[in-house]
Amino acid sequence: MSILEAKAALDAVIKKSRVLFYKPIQIAEILYRDRVVGDINLSDLETYRSKSKKWRNDMCLPLLGRVSTSSAKYQDDIFNAIPQELIAEMGTYNREHNGAVEAYVYNRFSNKHSQLSNALAYCLAATKETFEVKHFIDSFWNEPGLKRSLDKIYEIVVYSLFSTLVETLELTVEVSISEDKMELLSEFEDFTKSVMCLDFSTPTYIQDARVYRVGVTNAADRGLDMYSNWGPAIQIKHLSLDVELAENIVSSVSSDKIVIVCKSAEKAVIISLLTQIGWRSRIQSIITEVDLIRWYEKALRGKYSDIMGSELIGVLCQEIAEEFPSVDDFPSILKDRHYEAISDDFWI
Repeated sequence: MSILEAKAALDAVIKKSRVLFYKPIQIAEILYRDRVVGDINLSDLETYRSKSKKWRNDMCLPLLGRVSTSSAKYQDDIFNAIPQELIAEMGTYNREHNGAVEAYVYNRFSNKHSQLSNALAYCLAATKETFEVKHFIDSFWNEPGLKRSLDKIYEIVVYSLFSTLVETLELTVEVSISEDKMELLSEFEDFTKSVMCLDFSTPTYIQDARVYRVGVTNAADRGLDMYSNWGPAIQIKHLSLDVELAENIVSSVSSDKIVIVCKSAEKAVIISLLTQIGWRSRIQSIITEVDLIRWYEKALRGKYSDIMGSELIGVLCQEIAEEFPSVDDFPSILKDRHYEAISDDFWI
């Protein structure tokens, strides 16, 4: 195994990484531990396989404000992509060149976050008069380093619109028990009161309608992205589908009312695939990017923009800040390692 093979494997992982950079950071922290502490053997995977997840998370918290929630199997895939022989090769070079490989990983991280910061600055500086959702989405399509995070941008764009519309419309959801079930209600009143906010004296409960994001998802996860408290589950899909992935999407969501949001060009393919696997009936609707653009235009500059335009921009910016906390300021934990002082002609 040569250092050229090692660099090629690391570059492949970096290329596939989202801006969260979990896997490259894990490799960098293994190399850092080997170089600075020296209590592991890079030729023996078991001396760092499990421990390196903690080292990665300890770095990710100040860098990203979160840690990886992927399955153990998915996290361990990093050692298939970069076997221990290649890690050992990088470790030798890294020690001999004062952390050059670590610096390379974190410089790539810094560059990707600089690209992200520039793309998000457009949104954060926008007003309801100037924001163009297509321009915002395209800024991620057109920047190779950001494409892997486009699904999160789609999710934020969709959630911000849906949430703002639901709140502005002042939608409510009613749960009630029919009169012929009152005796059954009386028997299970402790259950219905605890779970459904219903009891014998209050057989009807009304609450505000809401849309929720499930939270941080992973590249390997194909499940639910958003859900509502009135029924539909919402799956955001901006990439191409095949039969296996279509089955994964629908089978992983128990709701019989699924809303799919996708690129316009994918709509016909998705309908065909879902029909092919016999699950078309579970899809309530398919929303395309064209629909999103039209609805954003109405919300920001349409008849009712005065009551929802600024709110929509506000929700969008808030979701961005929560999803990408590290774009505001580069954490001092990297500055303290002085990677900027490391110069290496090979690891550029």
